[in-house]
Amino acid sequence: MAQVSLFSLSSPFPASAVSSRLRLNRPLPFQFGRIQASSDATSASASNSNPKVVVTRERGKNGKLIKALAKHRIDCLELPLIQHAQGPDTDRLSSVLNADTIFDWIIITSPEAGSVFLEAWKEAGTPNVRIGVVGAGTASIFEEVIQSSKCSLDVAFSPSKATGKILASELPKNGNKKCTVLYPASAKASNEIEEGLSNRGFEVVRLNTYTTEPVHHVDQTVLKQALSIPVVAVASPSAVCSSWVNLISDTEQWSNSVACIGETTASAAKRLGLKNVYYPTHPGLEGWVDSILEALREHGHF
Repeated sequence: MAQVSLFSLSSPFPASAVSSRLRLNRPLPFQFGRIQASSDATSASASNSNPKVVVTRERGKNGKLIKALAKHRIDCLELPLIQHAQGPDTDRLSSVLNADTIFDWIIITSPEAGSVFLEAWKEAGTPNVRIGVVGAGTASIFEEVIQSSKCSLDVAFSPSKATGKILASELPKNGNKKCTVLYPASAKASNEIEEGLSNRGFEVVRLNTYTTEPVHHVDQTVLKQALSIPVVAVASPSAVCSSWVNLISDTEQWSNSVACIGETTASAAKRLGLKNVYYPTHPGLEGWVDSILEALREHGHF
């Protein structure tokens, strides 16, 4: 089972009930804002009347997590909190891939970045490229293409830990030779990767090829149900910062658990004062499921 970490707000001292495998940290109290949820469009669905986990990725992208939790007989409520949109550099990506410049590495750090990249890569005529991915989940986006016998795409690197910081510190560099990197990213991603690579002597071209934004309508009835469910599973800082926190009412004093896909998302949740934040030491689907199970166990729901 993957190691899981916990942030909590319940006490200024360590809680004896917390497993020895968990790290406990307690942020300061936070007053939640609220946005009006709309009942004009239904934005979620549940597999039965007693779900224990809210899944929040963009509609159509929660299937793997739902299936993994179903193996543990855990049902989910699907409540997409974010949607993807084109970034300012979306249209530039194919022309950059089609240009004379040959990049030593192309860095892909999320499934959505991979999907956008593949579309531009095909539009550019499938040039030879060498890919570095942040982890297994991102690498899976390229599986179908790699199976082609004439594939000109090589997924050649993944860091020892699936974080941007570790990727930037471990990406192979050919001695003192100039090494160029193309980094198609979310417009909301931090500068951690390009700064880390630049500090090591890489020349980095970043293109903001997509962005994330909150969904415009959330069904009020479904939201009320979601607020009562023990665990909310989130896969990006945007899902925490722009969406879930803004849906929480001051009067409801929501204090259930948040299970994050990795440390970056968990840190965003912690900064916002969310209680009982769990995340795996090594990001990915398996660790995320373990974090969810740990959250459910800790509070007597599994």
